[in-house]
Amino acid sequence: MDIDTARRQLAEIGQDHLLAFVDDLPPEQRSALLTQIAAIDLPSLPPLIERYVKSDGHIEIPSDLSPATYYPRDPDSETRSWNAAQYEDAGASLIASGSVACFTVAGGQGSRLGYDGPKGCYPTGCVSGKPLFQVFAEGILATERAYDCELPWYIMTSPLNHEATVAFFSDNEHFGLDAERIHFFAQGTMPSFDKETGKILLAEKGKVATNPDGHGGAFRALVTSGALDDMRTRGVQHISYWQVDNPHVRVADPVFLGLHATAPDSSGEMSSKMLPKAEAAEKVGVFCESGGKTVIIEYSDMPEKLAKETDAKGNLRFLAGSIAIHAIGVAFVERVVNGDSLPYHRAVKKVPHVDLGAGERVEPSEPNAVKLERFIFDAVPLAESSIVYETDRVEEFAPVKNKEGVDSIVTSKQLQTERAARWLEAAGVEIPRRSDGKPDCVIEISPMTALSAAQLRRRDDLPKAIERGATVEL
Repeated sequence: MDIDTARRQLAEIGQDHLLAFVDDLPPEQRSALLTQIAAIDLPSLPPLIERYVKSDGHIEIPSDLSPATYYPRDPDSETRSWNAAQYEDAGASLIASGSVACFTVAGGQGSRLGYDGPKGCYPTGCVSGKPLFQVFAEGILATERAYDCELPWYIMTSPLNHEATVAFFSDNEHFGLDAERIHFFAQGTMPSFDKETGKILLAEKGKVATNPDGHGGAFRALVTSGALDDMRTRGVQHISYWQVDNPHVRVADPVFLGLHATAPDSSGEMSSKMLPKAEAAEKVGVFCESGGKTVIIEYSDMPEKLAKETDAKGNLRFLAGSIAIHAIGVAFVERVVNGDSLPYHRAVKKVPHVDLGAGERVEPSEPNAVKLERFIFDAVPLAESSIVYETDRVEEFAPVKNKEGVDSIVTSKQLQTERAARWLEAAGVEIPRRSDGKPDCVIEISPMTALSAAQLRRRDDLPKAIERGATVEL
């Protein structure tokens, strides 16, 4: 794009201030700015600014909202019985045939953890200190060995951490995985807007202020990066999706994948795992139904009255909390991208920028900008028929979001030990427990040792007991 074309197109949408300093820029910076502007879908901006910047982009809650139905974790449940072995066999066949790929959304930094680097590089193992990426890599490698298959791994980074993430894998020899089956790509970005005027902010005189476009941008990034084409070349039909902060995720769960692909009430397009909410105010999205479709209502949008509603037994009616674990059909990704159907969500944040008058950098003391993001859960109601599968908090949700408190590295390590203790007790190993029932020891089980309690029970090299106060890595 040349300067005249950029000036004309920007003027048409009232954003030509982005070229305020272009004549003062050296050639390389001028070219970089024009390249950045050319990558923005300029015609799409005016309606987005009107809806999400100049107004609050309020989300209307459907009037017919009801709790989502789901497959209970216990297949013999009174509420709904189902054949777990049948779906496990179906999922195992998909994995073994090479029809499944892994996909991790890993664009975040570890700043909230006090860590300078990509969150996936953060040391998380409660005994070993293994980083999150290594835990996932071992899960993939163990799955490949268990099913005698190839399980390609797609990792979506952000422009901020892409190079550091790729270098981390290279420095660690890809944790034993075949480097040819790991595909890295950065998610897209959106301009950051002044919250009062809707003007795009300049981060520097020759650089537009941008922000990652959210995990909902993953669908488009899969297409534009060539990852989806790579999946098709490999014969992949379904994607096992998770976010980088959860070391307890099952990288390819045969039961879940079997339900997703073959259950009579699933279209095989997008399925989800859920946990019963710990309390009404827990900060997780909630699976609901509206208009015959499964939807997820973000906790901040859920009316308090509905969030607190209980049934005859005193349990929360809107119980099913989202933990950002999905199974997604490859064809569905393409359909959603072609339809460009995902809405944006607004977040008001502090964004440093260049003052257009003085040409100096401003560090705002109050939120001054609107960032627009897409969320992947908004794709759920686009599926013809989407199912939800209940899992267990200890088994599959030990998120590392904060340095301390709720969903912190502290609680994650506690959950790692609790899950290991459960698995060992199920295998007949004696575990010391305190008076409050918590393990009086620290235990970490590598995915290379076992992917599940059932797998662990088949081992013949387990100890008879764990000593009180011991630190054990298996």
